[in-house]
Amino acid sequence: MYEAEVTERDERLIVRNIRYEDLEEIAALSNKCFGPDISLQREHFASQLEVFPEGQICIEYEGEIVGNASSLIINYHDYDEDHSYKVLSDEGYIRNHNPHGVHLYGIEVGVHPDYRGMKIGQRLYDARRAICKEFNLKSIFIGGRIPFYYKYAEQMSAKDYALKVIHGELYDPVLTFQSKKGFVLHEVVENYLPDDHESLKYATTMEWSNPDYVEK
Repeated sequence: MYEAEVTERDERLIVRNIRYEDLEEIAALSNKCFGPDISLQREHFASQLEVFPEGQICIEYEGEIVGNASSLIINYHDYDEDHSYKVLSDEGYIRNHNPHGVHLYGIEVGVHPDYRGMKIGQRLYDARRAICKEFNLKSIFIGGRIPFYYKYAEQMSAKDYALKVIHGELYDPVLTFQSKKGFVLHEVVENYLPDDHESLKYATTMEWSNPDYVEK
């Protein structure tokens, strides 16, 4: 299980696995971060904790949960026909978790809006990398929203937008962050999250390769 105090900036930040007593607070945080249309609910987080507890991470600050990250293990290429969030996450329940898979798939990262600027997202991504290495997985895949795409949709395709963001010509709060964390664009997916109106249902599939992976 993952548990480590982060002391380089503020020793009151604790990165740890989610516990059952956290579920109400985690669900409230998801709603605060993403709104009622696309946030996960308590039953989703409860199922995730039952199926793959090692993959469910949160950050606690002065007794309050201020960030969380959910993930499961899959063989990503088993899903070549459908890369939608609904399919890859089992609608958020992750009952498709495959302990014999070779990829960690991240389905949610949430950071409390009142605590941004404390590198909480970075620490959640670092925790995911640690999980990937602990389970000797080949890589991490994430399906990322592109929430500023709606501003440019009349000017360019979603793929062109993603490439401009990665090349530093445009800024996107999700894709820019992921790119700076070493994730490489794999593809742009249509209808990934139907209720994501800002991204106009598009998402980018990003991959981080584990340099310590040993072929199974």
